[in-house]
Amino acid sequence: MSDEKRTEVGELGEFGLIDHLTKEIKFYNEKTVKGVGDDAAVMDLGDEYLVTTTDMLVEGIHFDLSYIPLKHLGYKAIAVNVSDIAAMNATPQQVTVSLALSNRFSVEALEVLYEGIKQACEDYRVDFVGGDTTASRSGIVISVTA
Repeated sequence: MSDEKRTEVGELGEFGLIDHLTKEIKFYNEKTVKGVGDDAAVMDLGDEYLVTTTDMLVEGIHFDLSYIPLKHLGYKAIAVNVSDIAAMNATPQQVTVSLALSNRFSVEALEVLYEGIKQACEDYRVDFVGGDTTASRSGIVISVTA
């Protein structure tokens, strides 16, 4: 048996874990104004600032598909990112959406998810500009970057 200490992630919580893992991260670019630890990162582009954020929604952790319709989930995925940008007093303009999907999802189900994504993009006036899709062994994971 090892004498090495084992700290459970739950002991730290989400923000404690982020602080612990990133406390020694240094900025290498002078354009980085604000990094880990707030709603969004801020970069100085000279005549303006770029504000960006990423959020993940994991089935079974952040939502349960027996209670939330796919269209609402798509909308929520965009809304949580838009709100992080707004919290930094910035205006969201573009989003990318990445999905990890199990084979239990049909194309038709994903079309419904995307109806919610498209509706949120229209309501918040943000452009959907890309993303990624990959396989998942179970469930769905949605990652949005604004």
